[in-house]
Amino acid sequence: MGFFDFVKSAGKKLGFGDDEEENAKELKKELDSHALGTEGVEIEVKGDTAIIKGAVEDQSIFEKAVVAVGNTLGISKVEASELKVADAPAGDPKFHTVEKGDTLWAIAEKAYGNGSKYNLIFEANTPMLTHPDKIYPGQVLRIPDAD
Repeated sequence: MGFFDFVKSAGKKLGFGDDEEENAKELKKELDSHALGTEGVEIEVKGDTAIIKGAVEDQSIFEKAVVAVGNTLGISKVEASELKVADAPAGDPKFHTVEKGDTLWAIAEKAYGNGSKYNLIFEANTPMLTHPDKIYPGQVLRIPDAD
């Protein structure tokens, strides 16, 4: 569990340029804007790959950090093998790449067999998602366990 794939041509536009160090600073600023508890996380950019290092408090923050960084225009991979979960090994997260015509209801139907559990997916992706209807093709969402 080290590399996660994203759609390079989809995501939030941050104004990336040719300077990988500046791009890393922009990504870190974006990640910190979500107030997830990622203050101790460092980001490095190599081409279209973001490398996340450091430690986070729990699995949900790990997954949200990967999604927040990966859903950026110009990033196609997130490497998180050096991002650790405090006091526990990072588990294997479940992600879903939004396709044209997808809704959170339809994604919940596939993931849980029950579309009415769409709010679990919405809550698992806040604050990056601001409304259940505002998802777009190419966006990657965390799919939490239904428990």
